[in-house]
Amino acid sequence: MALFNSQGEELLTELWAKVYNLPQDLDAIDRLCTEDFILSNPDGDVVGRAVFKEWARTFTSKIRDIRLNSLDMFSSADGTRVVSRWVVTGYNQGILGSPPDDRPIQISGIAVWEIRDGKLAHNWVERSAHELSQQLAKPVK
Repeated sequence: MALFNSQGEELLTELWAKVYNLPQDLDAIDRLCTEDFILSNPDGDVVGRAVFKEWARTFTSKIRDIRLNSLDMFSSADGTRVVSRWVVTGYNQGILGSPPDDRPIQISGIAVWEIRDGKLAHNWVERSAHELSQQLAKPVK
């Protein structure tokens, strides 16, 4: 049984297990995220729980056998923030607009999450998209 230092860590662990790992349950977003949830990433903001759910469906459809592994997670003293470091692995089905060539991929990132009213409210994320796009630009060997 996992031990969590905060409610935010527990929420985040469940989100990853249900949304970014198989078998996928995108309805978990409705239970775990605020209605006005925001995902802020280098491409811009994804605003609203319904829009985030569609974003997650699209993102995960581009990686066959997607697997998100948590590397580190810790909470602020007041429990309003969780910082996470993670890695996603799987097989390319067109991630970052690349041709779906089914080669193995890996993308890592760091995210800061806001916890509000017992739910995930905002996620600021940085990920290794540049490195992955360079890898995918190379010819298949």
